[in-house]
Amino acid sequence: MVFFSSWQFFALGSAFFAALTALFGKVGVADINSNLATFIRTVVIVLVTALIVTFRSEWQRPETISSKTILFLSLSAVSTGLSWLCYYRALQMGPASRVAPVDKLSVVLIMVLAAVFLKETLQAKEIFAGLLITTGAIILLV
Repeated sequence: MVFFSSWQFFALGSAFFAALTALFGKVGVADINSNLATFIRTVVIVLVTALIVTFRSEWQRPETISSKTILFLSLSAVSTGLSWLCYYRALQMGPASRVAPVDKLSVVLIMVLAAVFLKETLQAKEIFAGLLITTGAIILLV
């Protein structure tokens, strides 16, 4: 039962739902402006997340949240929004089977950024995995 409360379980869940995101997004963006599609997606995400937070009684009073937390979550939100706008436009223009894997270069970028800014140590297996992801993305880009 430990697996179902581990980071690995949720990381695999994230990968599964990201795959569905690409599949559903490719179909959903076919007949609509990609920016409007991103807006609709965002509204749905806000509603679903609000329901989950409500169901789990996880709301907090705003004054209990630090300004640092607000700042970095806001920066993350802006980054997410820009990522989604680019992703949906790429899905609109290209095949999902190529767009989604190239998008996963974000995995390599976060490995580098985490090492530089968060001082996380990269082991040989992480470096090798990053090189494999980068190689796959390059193959799909050319």
